[in-house]
Amino acid sequence: MDNINWFSSRWFKPETFQSFDWENPLWLYGLLIVPILFLVRWLISIKFRQKLKVALKKKDIQSDPISFLRYFPHLILLTSICLIIVALARPQSSNEQVEQWSEGIDIMLVIDISESMQIEDFKPNRLEAAKEVARNFVAGRFQDRIGLVIFSGDAFSRAPLTTDYELLNTYIDDISFDLIENGGTAIGSSIAVGTNRLRESESSSKVMILLSDGDNTAGNIDPITAAELAQAYNIKIYTIAVGKEGKVPFGTDFFGRPRYVENNLDETTLREIAKIGKGNFYRVSDKAALKQVFGEIDRLEKAEIKESRYKDTTDYYVVYLKWSVLLLCLWMLTKSTFMVNALTD
Repeated sequence: MDNINWFSSRWFKPETFQSFDWENPLWLYGLLIVPILFLVRWLISIKFRQKLKVALKKKDIQSDPISFLRYFPHLILLTSICLIIVALARPQSSNEQVEQWSEGIDIMLVIDISESMQIEDFKPNRLEAAKEVARNFVAGRFQDRIGLVIFSGDAFSRAPLTTDYELLNTYIDDISFDLIENGGTAIGSSIAVGTNRLRESESSSKVMILLSDGDNTAGNIDPITAAELAQAYNIKIYTIAVGKEGKVPFGTDFFGRPRYVENNLDETTLREIAKIGKGNFYRVSDKAALKQVFGEIDRLEKAEIKESRYKDTTDYYVVYLKWSVLLLCLWMLTKSTFMVNALTD
């Protein structure tokens, strides 16, 4: 308050009053009542004021504009009282800051990019559908560290655990089938790489989401063994098997017609991995189902969000009190001058 320039006309501008928060807003009704009381008092004083009957000719009666100055002290007093009421209403401004945080969950997305992820039973294909759903999943998280592992014949970490979701989405966008040369599906290796990223995490909750459409046909570690290793580090594993059974579209033939291949998926391994990892197994056959599964995982793995609120409040009632005192002193000076004594006669 010491640094506020109170002697400024800006305190009486409409936008200034609109920007205030009022601690005692009921006092503002006094701004309507006080002028009415002054008007009633003035009317009563006119009615009962002592008058002298003096006969004057019409040409001798003149109206002098300076005679209106006799109302000036009353206006000063009225303004002073109104400013006191404004001060009592306690104008102030508040700057509230909200700080949110959570303990956070460490999540590793493990995505299959083997050749069969090009199958088009998901539009435009399985991999592109998985990428889109993964981006939506990332967008719904708050302060969770999320990493990315991709695999086909080999597995490698595409992104470490991070809260930089913009960077993570860039890595997801850049996923393509040519990132890994070796063909096949190394499910066990992908779990091992994900575990290696999560094992040093100090988070109270560590989660791995494994998305694949095939059986383990490559890699140098058995999926069950890899799942048991992950469980030893308290990593929960959700497994998602994508794809329809039977004939599914896979590219086009020489004449540009849709080509169909037979698709079979052995769920047994993925179910066992989820069981060992104390997570859930899901089987999805279209993008809508995949979105629903990620939505369920998102709800299951939500950390409690906490918040602290900081409110910095500045009072401005002193500004209007100072103006009121200034006007009150001015009223007292004018009260005994010609404005009151001479002009009211």
